Amino acid sequence: MPESVELGNKTLIISKDFNLKVDGSKYKDQSGILKDGFTRLLDVVTSNNVIEYNFGKVDQSVLLQGIHVVILSEDDELQYGVDESYKLNIYPKGNPNYAHVEAATVYGALHALQTFSQLCHFNLNTRKLVVSQTPISITDRPRFAYRGLLIDTSRHYQPLPMIKKVIDSMAYAKLNVLHWHIVDEQAFPLEIPSFPKLWNGAYSRPERYTVAAATDIVSYAKRRGVNVLAELDVPGHARSWGVGYPALWPSKNCKEPLDVSNDFTFNLINGVLSDFSKIFKYRFVHLGGDEVDTSCWTLTPRIQKWMTQKGLNGSTAYEYFVLKAQKIALSHGYEVINWEETFNHFGNKLDRKTVVHNWLGGGVAEQVVKAGLRCIVSNQDKWYLDHLDNDWQTVYTNEPLVNITKPEQQKLVIGGEVCAWGEHIDGSDIEQTIWPRAAAAAERLWTHPSKLAKDPNEVTSRIANFRCLLNQRGVAAAPLDVPGRGAPIEPGSCYVQ
Repeated sequence: MPESVELGNKTLIISKDFNLKVDGSKYKDQSGILKDGFTRLLDVVTSNNVIEYNFGKVDQSVLLQGIHVVILSEDDELQYGVDESYKLNIYPKGNPNYAHVEAATVYGALHALQTFSQLCHFNLNTRKLVVSQTPISITDRPRFAYRGLLIDTSRHYQPLPMIKKVIDSMAYAKLNVLHWHIVDEQAFPLEIPSFPKLWNGAYSRPERYTVAAATDIVSYAKRRGVNVLAELDVPGHARSWGVGYPALWPSKNCKEPLDVSNDFTFNLINGVLSDFSKIFKYRFVHLGGDEVDTSCWTLTPRIQKWMTQKGLNGSTAYEYFVLKAQKIALSHGYEVINWEETFNHFGNKLDRKTVVHNWLGGGVAEQVVKAGLRCIVSNQDKWYLDHLDNDWQTVYTNEPLVNITKPEQQKLVIGGEVCAWGEHIDGSDIEQTIWPRAAAAAERLWTHPSKLAKDPNEVTSRIANFRCLLNQRGVAAAPLDVPGRGAPIEPGSCYVQ
């Protein structure tokens, strides 16, 4: 739901020669981001029906000839905090008649094109593409700068075309961060030139991502206004690393967390993050830090001896590892995101640039911002999409700022993220697991609080329409009224399932 919407009662017909006009725009579009966005707009609004363009004696005043986009910034760097605001006006007057978009950046303009695409529909009587309820005046901007979706390519490999489809669908819902949980204990599918044996930990040779493929994903996402957040989860969840480099394991029989006592461990992390910095240009890198069981360290005599010499135990060695990894990431120009266990165990020791990623439950964000650190909300009881019992109403009503009332603390919640962990997700079911529930979170993260529904039933028809729109665009979004990614219960219309 946009920040403000005004609608009329007149209908305009989309012209056969519907075109993009950029007179007066400061943005030169040298890399074609706006042009490509406009081409995608034409594709999605015309793909579901065969449009008849034999207008005959149609009055020119009811023809919408194109979109006139004025962008106020020359820059197209996509980064955290980029201005994504826009204004969209469609007036039933003018000869020739154009829809008008004004945006601070090209990324705001892309959001305007997404909104415009949802205002178009096929008129079955005239067999033409129309925009009804004009004049239309929309002013819009996101509530949170970080609106994320996590996908997991360690538990199951995701083919590149499927990752790109997910990015396309994120853009439809104005989500702007793809959190790519690339590696975990089960598999290490990414090529790391500095340490080329790391991807020996992939499931198979075909289930790997080259540097060029990862770079292509980042570029593809940028052209749709989506940043890619890469995660390197340390020191736990890293057993697969040792397939190529066994020295990272505490012992042959005890394979995670990564060996805290070995300088090679940190040299390798340094190399990985150096390679990351050439691919992943987002301000943040995610260093994990969750679910660390340090018993492998305490049960391995040489590591126990090292910890004793350093005056460390399992708990303080965990702190030592996380803080050392943070310093390495900072040296490569990144700000760090860590899962909440790091805050819960030693929050006052974390670098002040740390963003704490909440996942275990409620109340954590409140404590994080009280401590003066930034936070991302993903509490698993509401925003884990692999929890199939989290229905869309549960997702919609999850408020990131619950019990956070001071404005200076509210600003420290930079946004939220829905997570599609991959234990039971591969290329066959990822879209059904994500959609339409992620759209409920997308509205929570985009829309001004005054425009959010107090009762999720008030938005049932809109999310049902969005789910059907996704289906029409080739996205396998699941029915609303089944748990998680279930199948339709019985025959019926898309709009009532």
